[in-house]
Parts: sequence; structure tokens; C-alpha cells
Amino acid sequence: MIRVMVCGAYGKMGREVLKAVYNDGDLDLVGAMDVNSGFADIGELIGKGKTGVIVGNDLETVIHSTKPQVMVDFTNPDAVMPNIRCAIANGVCPVVGTTGLSVSNIEEVKQLCKEKQVSALIAPNFAIGAVLMMKMAQDAAKYLPHVEIIELHHDQKLDAPSGTALRTAELITKTRGSFRQGHPEEVEKLAGARGSDYEGIRIHSVRLPGYVAHQEVIFGGLGQTLTIRHDSISRESFMPGVVFACKKVINLDGLICGLEHILN
Repeated sequence: MIRVMVCGAYGKMGREVLKAVYNDGDLDLVGAMDVNSGFADIGELIGKGKTGVIVGNDLETVIHSTKPQVMVDFTNPDAVMPNIRCAIANGVCPVVGTTGLSVSNIEEVKQLCKEKQVSALIAPNFAIGAVLMMKMAQDAAKYLPHVEIIELHHDQKLDAPSGTALRTAELITKTRGSFRQGHPEEVEKLAGARGSDYEGIRIHSVRLPGYVAHQEVIFGGLGQTLTIRHDSISRESFMPGVVFACKKVINLDGLICGLEHILN
């Protein structure tokens, strides 16, 4: 049994992670943390009755009292780095689904893992279908280099573009390189009308109630278009990937970025 704790336990993703870890026979849900904690029993959050495991509001205290091997973090961009630092400092392996981390953040985590000899996994998306979408998009870019990305999320998401969109653009760029798309004299009548720009790839972010997490990658070629789309209909779609990551992370070497690297 792998001992797991969850950060962001009161959030929508946090509650799904609690249920997924609790229901898996190879994982032991030993602790949870949320800064808004009312010290509820986790069983009350996931409809399982009293479990004796209480949600704390101080990460270091929870780690010391529950001694987890793995910390799953679905919090927010402001909280995630302090949580990762605390976990690694205490020898706990982070599995991070919180997006909004910068390049410098990633480098810091990599260095901390090296110094403390702790492994970690950071993934922009834990849905297996989303990982396949990114891989297919990277392959398609070999033949259809003109591409734009549209990502659609719920209106409470804090960062834009999404981590999945940025990771998709990064993978495509590794295949096709960087170049400017569209007419060279193109003019935006409203700033941002053409979306953000990642190495010539336009990324468009939609934020509306009713969505969970969705992305389409549209390729254009002579007389044709190709659209690769993934839809997460509910947050349950991320849970098989999260559970899989919890089981694998303790045997990794240092920091791994992207679920695709452990699926193989």
C-alpha cells in the first residue's frame, strides 16, 4: 500500500482525487490538507461516513502526522510551489496537476528533487485521452505544420492558456519548429483577437460555465483541415491517470513532466 495525501481537498478536483485514492486497493489515503479546512473527516467529503482521517490546514503538520509517501496537489498557482517545496523537503513525492507553473518553477522543482533525492511528477493533464491528443497532434504537425489551438474550460479556471494547450504547442514546435502563420500583413482590430502566440502557433482560450476541460487542435493544409479534439465530460476522466501516477512516482528518477513519459 502506497501512503497518499491530497492537497486542495475541498476543491472539486480534490474531492475526486480523495474518492479515487480511497477506492483504489493499492493506495492508502492517510491525510488531506486544505487552507479552508474546517477539519472535516474526509469520509464526509466523499460520502463514505467517518474514516478517522481529518483534513488539516497546515501541510507540514499533516505530513509529520500522517507520514505519506506521495502528495497529490490540485490547488492553485499561488499555493502549488510552497506545497511542492514542503513535500520535497520532507521526503514526500509530489504528483502535481495544478497548472500555471513557470519555466523557472519547473527548474526549481528539478533542482530540489536532485538535492533531496526525491522523485516528482508534474502533468498538465491526467486524462489518458488528452495525452493521446497531444501525441497525435505532434505526429500530425510533421505533415500539416499550420495549426491553431482552441482550449475551452470552466469559468473558474485561473490561468490561460491552459497547461494542456501550452504543452501541446511545445510538442508541436519540437516537430515543426517555429514560423509565422497567416498573412504577413495581418492586423488585429482588437488586441488579442488572434489569440496568444507560442512560436507562431495561435492559442485561443474560452472560459464559460458548463465546460469542464476541452481542447481542439486544428491543422490546415491545401484544400483540407484536420481537427483533433478531446473532451473531459467530468472530472472523473482525470482519475485513472492520477491513480497511475501515485503508483509510479515513488520509483521515478527526479522530476518527470508529462504523464506520457510514464505510460510507456
